[in-house]
Amino acid sequence: MTLPPFQAILDAHRDDVYRFLLSTVGPADADDCFQETFLSALRAYPRLRHGENLRGWLLTIAHRKGMDAHRARARRPVPVDELPEPAAPAAEADGMPELWSRVRDLPHKQRAAVAHRYVTDLSYREIAAVLDCSEEAARRSVHEGLKKLREAVER
Repeated sequence: MTLPPFQAILDAHRDDVYRFLLSTVGPADADDCFQETFLSALRAYPRLRHGENLRGWLLTIAHRKGMDAHRARARRPVPVDELPEPAAPAAEADGMPELWSRVRDLPHKQRAAVAHRYVTDLSYREIAAVLDCSEEAARRSVHEGLKKLREAVER
């Protein structure tokens, strides 16, 4: 099977990948994760055996880069209480920074499942493939994530 040129894949799926990363790792790390996702994909592309679900393949790579970013964030130095000067607020792409901040506070699997469902509009079957779980587990992760978001908003 002949694969399409890598640039065609980048053009077709970059918006979905970026929206997923923006919703799961936040605006501060999304650009780096986006770049790392496509660099990894470009390196692996010549060894790819089939091109049946390239969107899912890219979102799986993005999912793993997001996990790496969260792990790296945990190893960063702890910020001090008082800053010498206040930092400018980060721009949120969708105008709902509080909601996306709460999404980023969800446990990893729920955060990824909610983002795949509502940002990249994946079906539960596709979410299961990306998260390497059953379709029912993907559905449950979305449900639990939404339940925690509702509880947080109602407080």
